[in-house]
Amino acid sequence: MEQLETTQSDNAEEKDRIKMTKKKDELRGDPNLVPKFYQKGFKSLLQWVQSHIFCILESKPHDEALPVHPMLTMWEIHIKEPIEKEVNPHLLPGELLLCEASTVCKYVQEDGSNRGTYGKLVCTNFKISFLDDDSSSDDNEPLFKNKIVGENDITLQCVDQIYGVYDEKKKLLTGQLRKYPETLIIYCKDLRVFNFCLRYTKEEEVKRIVSGIVHHSQTPKLLKRLFLFSYASAAPNNTDGKNQTVMFETLEDWRDELERTKGNVKYKAVTTNEGYRVSEKLPLYFVVFICISIPVSICAWLRIWCWSCHNGAALLKMSSFPKEQDDSTSQMQKAFLDGIYKTISKPPYELLKMDDLSSSLPSLQDIQTAYTRFKQLFLIDNSTDFWATDVKWFSLLESTNWLEIIRRVLKKAIEVVECLEIQHTNVLLIEENATDLCCVISSLVQVMMDSYSRTKSGFQSLIQKEWVIGGHSFLDRCNHLHKSEKEEAPVFLLLLNCVWQLVQQYPPAFEFTETYLTVLSDSLYVPIFSTFFFNSQHQRDTNKSGESLKTQSGPFRFLTVWDWSVQFDPKALAFLNNPLYAEKPKPDRSQRKTARFKHQRQLSLPLTQAKPSTKRGFFREETDHLIKNILGKRIGKFINSSDEPPNSLREFYDSWHSKPVDYHGLLLPRIDGPEIKVWAQRYLRWIPEAQLHGGGTIATAAKILDLMEEVQSLQVKMDEEHSQAVSGDVHSVPLLRNSPRLSSLFPFALLQRQSVKPALPTSTWKDLEDEDDLVKRDDEFVDLSGDML
Repeated sequence: MEQLETTQSDNAEEKDRIKMTKKKDELRGDPNLVPKFYQKGFKSLLQWVQSHIFCILESKPHDEALPVHPMLTMWEIHIKEPIEKEVNPHLLPGELLLCEASTVCKYVQEDGSNRGTYGKLVCTNFKISFLDDDSSSDDNEPLFKNKIVGENDITLQCVDQIYGVYDEKKKLLTGQLRKYPETLIIYCKDLRVFNFCLRYTKEEEVKRIVSGIVHHSQTPKLLKRLFLFSYASAAPNNTDGKNQTVMFETLEDWRDELERTKGNVKYKAVTTNEGYRVSEKLPLYFVVFICISIPVSICAWLRIWCWSCHNGAALLKMSSFPKEQDDSTSQMQKAFLDGIYKTISKPPYELLKMDDLSSSLPSLQDIQTAYTRFKQLFLIDNSTDFWATDVKWFSLLESTNWLEIIRRVLKKAIEVVECLEIQHTNVLLIEENATDLCCVISSLVQVMMDSYSRTKSGFQSLIQKEWVIGGHSFLDRCNHLHKSEKEEAPVFLLLLNCVWQLVQQYPPAFEFTETYLTVLSDSLYVPIFSTFFFNSQHQRDTNKSGESLKTQSGPFRFLTVWDWSVQFDPKALAFLNNPLYAEKPKPDRSQRKTARFKHQRQLSLPLTQAKPSTKRGFFREETDHLIKNILGKRIGKFINSSDEPPNSLREFYDSWHSKPVDYHGLLLPRIDGPEIKVWAQRYLRWIPEAQLHGGGTIATAAKILDLMEEVQSLQVKMDEEHSQAVSGDVHSVPLLRNSPRLSSLFPFALLQRQSVKPALPTSTWKDLEDEDDLVKRDDEFVDLSGDML
């Protein structure tokens, strides 16, 4: 009888083991079933503990080891159990916890199977954050770390779209929700994608966290509800004060810029708009012709001086006049234009060319549409989606039209450079508000022609002058308040893409790196800096008052994004500086005049100067409908089209590229065909399949830095007697040295996983049976014509 019971018991245990093995095999394919299975297996696990605990308590010897319950074996294999210790989010000054949910699984989707980590999902008035048991650990901390926004943090302004998964179907989440999803997918503006499984979270917590995230990141809000104001009222003002960026908030800043560019001979900084008594659209101080008196009624549309070339020609910009206006305003406009004509028709002013950018460049709507299509190529949910688009990658990229827009913008900047440099002609850029494409072109021209704008402090000063003080509507163009998608357009991001083309073509010419440009683009969505969160200087100044907050006794002290120490520690800051930068040597006083003459000869090309003619040039001012209707025939007096042949721009472009590059002189980007490339570090950094381990430009840079270190070590030995200091830029990025397996998207992809998918189109992969079939099979024909523009 006892033997029968023992046999039955053994058979029952064997059946349990077989059943558990099957369950384990199923769970290997779908880890999402693990928690559900645990609930059913906890009772048997408890019974096992009760039946064997007496052996442990009485410390009795055993002839054989205790049997191991299958649940314990599976527990070690499949999933990291939910965290037991309390993990609290790191809150900034003024940051408040709004809602949270426990037992949330953050998916890492790869190769068609879901894997993930359990933790807590929280939403504050600043960010959405996922916390696991490693969040508070300093182990394996990345070398390049942002102190404000962590790896699993998403600022509310960085959220692009939120989708919910209902029965394996995705649905865009907006407004009030009647049903709550099983999985939450968050697409970010920096192209990260987060997948959160809420299947095992309590229902009440799901409702709170989903409703909270959607409400605080997607619904319209008031300006002073931004975290910018909460942080400014609570954070101590402890900046290091080492920022060398010119802010252009004082009259002296403008006068110094005029003196630096030698523009003070022809132009002057005016105080006409002090106290914003003339126009809220204009900055407090700006620069105009030195001999022109400005009618007050015209100041609202005026944007004049941007920059002066070494030969005296200047880059100017101005808002277009409104179509509907009374007779008195029209008369004042004509008088003002007469004044400009009388001024520039006499020495030392030259001829003036006008270019209406609204007719010669894509509209803001076209730019927004192109970028929306473009970014979809990089918002990848999983590896399967990535490889599914691999066959048609180039046709899909071409169909977005984003790279073509970059090429057109760069070409327009080259046209303006030719007018300033070769023809010695002033260029006046016209746009509706002179705060969008005017900012892009004027900034690019200065980066190409002025080596100071290629230093870090110079580039930051340029952004301050042309964009922040110049009145670019960051608040509307980035849609930080979610008020109107019609106003949204990635204009500033377009500039950074164009500058990146120059940086990757001429690395030694720039003091900053592509990593600097990448973190600058990310800073657009970090609302603790005021730099990118106002539409104008007037809006910023009028909202400094803290009267609405009881805790605020005085005006807000906003931080500027140019203080990079707020976001990065010194080791991380080293990645923003280019160790290969060819610093401009400082000439001796006796050589200054000679050096300036030599500089002009290097920039100028042996092309004939343009003569007045009635023929049309590449600027389309004579045919522009807006200028004809608004400014009338009088504008024809000082619009002087050139008689240059159609290939003059190409001649200028080819002639410059046929000569050695002067990294401190004029730079022209290569814009033909494949020369315009995708900014890989920004757009591909979160996609493991796009990484080259031990390859890319970072591998080349590592080799160069090794050579530079050897040269510098020899220089140190030679100069030991004189104790001459040697630049330590190379030593500031030690991880580059002796690291052959760094990712090509370093430093963002330093610790990213490596995909195991083959780098081959997968559309026919499953159909291949063996090598013989592969040899016999005809090449697969893919029709790409339907995806081309």
